[in-house]
Formats: sequence, structure tokens, C-alpha cells
Amino acid sequence: MYGLGEVCPGVEVEPGTNLLVTGPPMTGKRNLALEVLAHGSRRGDGTIVVTTKDGGESVREALRELLDRDESGPLGIVDCVSKQQGMNPSPGDDIAYASSPKDMTGIGIQLSEFLEGFYKERGVKRNRILLHSLSTLLMYSNLQTVFRFLHVFTGRVQSADALGVFVIDSTAHDQQTMSTLRQLFDGQIEVREADDGGSELRVRGVGQDTDWKPVP
Repeated sequence: MYGLGEVCPGVEVEPGTNLLVTGPPMTGKRNLALEVLAHGSRRGDGTIVVTTKDGGESVREALRELLDRDESGPLGIVDCVSKQQGMNPSPGDDIAYASSPKDMTGIGIQLSEFLEGFYKERGVKRNRILLHSLSTLLMYSNLQTVFRFLHVFTGRVQSADALGVFVIDSTAHDQQTMSTLRQLFDGQIEVREADDGGSELRVRGVGQDTDWKPVP
């Protein structure tokens, strides 16, 4: 089982589960998703982030701040941003580069290489995988293409007995798009603005649904 940590105390999901994190912009969805990954990393789980919004080094730094110590599982980041912005970065041990968010074949290859590397080099069998953000994919490709890609991606999470976390800005897409994409996921973490100016969340579709509560 995979625990979701302080953001969702007491919530555990089966290996192979894919979760969709939905909500409007500026409600802390990225930090929430990173905390779910950091919770596992503190326990030795592998961490893989596919980033289509922020550069790989920025994501790595954000995770390091959450972990606050060296004892953690292996990290792999698939950066879909830097090359598209005209940079020519050299791949490192923990950051690989896709040419753009449209390079879905490249993203899939890098994901598989990280999973295989974690297992062969460290014996890691438990992995948490984040894709941030589906909204960016939908800016560059049509819904049908993104759906096909995610069908394969979520299947890869399932076959690896991993935990998949996928972030989307719910207000950026029409209801039909959201309904189509939701079919691919086992459950959701819904985030919304709270009356006090913060954010609150609830978990739906995995285990027992939770009530709305403040995001830590």
C-alpha cells in the first residue's frame, strides 16, 4: 500500500493506483503532489517527476526542500521544458530531457529507463510517479492524442505497481475534456479555495471518500 502522507492522513492506496489531482490555479496542487512523492522518498521509494511546466532543476530543488535530509530514495526527473526554451542542457544522473511536451514517445522512454535503473542499481521496487501538468500537454496536443498517451502511461504505472499522481487545472478545460480524462484514473484528490483564503482538499474514489479539509 502507498500512504499519501500528511496531506491525506490515513489514506492508503493499492500499488498500481493512478490519482488525478484537480482544482483551479494557485491552490497548491503542485506542492501537494510533491509532498505525496516526498512522503514515499523518505521511506526509500523511487521518485519520478515528468515536468511540463517547470525546469528540472527547479523541481529537484523543490523536492530537496521538502525532504530536508539526504536519506531518501532515488530521484529521476523528465524535463520537457528546457530544450523547448532553447537551452542545451546535458543530461545528469537524475535529470533527463524530452524535446518538448509533445515528445510523448521520449517521455515514455525516459520513464521506463528511470524505473529500470532504480531497480537494477538500487533494487527499488516501489515508485511514485508525478506528471505535472496535464493542462500543458493539452495546450500542445489534442485530447485524443493526450488520452492515448495517458492510457499507456497509466498502464505503465499499473504494471510497475507504482503510484501515479497527475495534476490538472480543472478550470482550464471544458466538462467533456475533464470527463474523458477522468476515465483513466482510479481516484481523485480534489482541491479548491477555502473561505479563509487557503486551500482545502478531499479524496474521492479510493478507499473511503473523505470530507473537505484544509491542505496542510
